Amino acid sequence: MIKTPYLLFLGDAPDQLAAKVAQGIKDWRPENAVGQFRLEGCKADVGLSDMTLAEGLEAGAKTLVIGVANRGGQISQMWKEALIEALAMGYDLASGLHNLLNDEADLVAAAKKHGRILHDVRIPTVEYPIATGVKRTGKRVLAVGTDCSVGKMYTALALDVAMRERGMKSTFRATGQTGILITGDGVPLDAVVADFMAGSVEYLTPDNDPDHWDVIEGQGSLFHVSYSGVTMALIHGGQPDALIISHEPTREHMRGLPDYKVPDMAAIRDVALTLAKVANPDCKVVGISVNTQHMSEEEARSYLDKVEAEMGLPAVDPFRHGAERLAEALAAL
Repeated sequence: MIKTPYLLFLGDAPDQLAAKVAQGIKDWRPENAVGQFRLEGCKADVGLSDMTLAEGLEAGAKTLVIGVANRGGQISQMWKEALIEALAMGYDLASGLHNLLNDEADLVAAAKKHGRILHDVRIPTVEYPIATGVKRTGKRVLAVGTDCSVGKMYTALALDVAMRERGMKSTFRATGQTGILITGDGVPLDAVVADFMAGSVEYLTPDNDPDHWDVIEGQGSLFHVSYSGVTMALIHGGQPDALIISHEPTREHMRGLPDYKVPDMAAIRDVALTLAKVANPDCKVVGISVNTQHMSEEEARSYLDKVEAEMGLPAVDPFRHGAERLAEALAAL
């Protein structure tokens, strides 16, 4: 088990979105985060107290968590001095990057020297099966996005909370490093060998009570040329009974792809639902989740009203306003 609480390492994150791992932990498990540790030039701030490594230890931190999700998931050489210093001071390290802590000889040597633990949460720990497509009992809902990093995980977490508050049976199923760090369990889906990705989602969402909902954390986007494969695995392996469209309306282009425009919500609805019906012909789109963090309250309300009128579905910002209306839509199925 990864020891808590954490000091969240933001490194030299170039923008706020690059620190989404740290932001997710801070927003959903604030009791596990004592502060943030930033290097010179860091342009992200998750709203915690800035601390040195020494101050983090004084505040009770046990693990330094790499809270940065950069393109390609690489451990920057610029971070090494700070990471090695943290190990020497008594921190364990935890990371969800593709570039594993345990593959870095200098970090391994420092951890061994100081008796510390390196936690790589993006390592599959199960030999997942190939998907069978056999229908499972229970119900499942999946958020599918117009782009990467638009709030699919936040949608799932907020929806899980709202469903539980209504007395519904619900389990959040983490499929990425942030979700796993928040909940302590899940499948690191984009680190699973491609042939077994859909099977790993079947494994993650097994047979359950007829009225139980698995709320599956979404990944990637069907329209993102870099990360569409992981979305397909979720759609077919998850066999969702319901889809929620996730969107961030202020972007000028796809994340990391300046030559690709963000698709509209109707396009995602039509493509995702067509593909979902391959594995579950009864699947339905039940709502819209909009990330309005860059809008004022008035702008957000106006935009949500507009989307709801155009799409004919409940449209909410589940983190800002709660996910009760999305939970109601699921309860009505």
